[in-house]
Amino acid sequence: MGYEVLMLFKLYLITAPILFVIGIYAIIITKNIISVIIGLEIMTKGVTILLAAAGFFSGRPQVMEPLIITMIVIEVVILMISAGYIINIAKKHNSLDIENIKKADKI
Repeated sequence: MGYEVLMLFKLYLITAPILFVIGIYAIIITKNIISVIIGLEIMTKGVTILLAAAGFFSGRPQVMEPLIITMIVIEVVILMISAGYIINIAKKHNSLDIENIKKADKI
């Protein structure tokens, strides 16, 4: 394995967990539903990068390609279902703030 390939491997191994942690941070800290969905998308992008790197560096990318495509399809489905829920919540509560929605549901 050449030096360039090893550096690329290290870059992927650093980038994927950073994206995953950023996504978790966005989910935990935010008070807006849309930001939660964006955090979830960032997390799945980190996993996708890790799958692509694993396929490339194992020398068998044809094994990981179907997993990556399946992951992308699942991502889009989750995003579309979430968008529908967000639209309904915005119509019902006139807010996307999680705290306001929790207070309105308790009343």
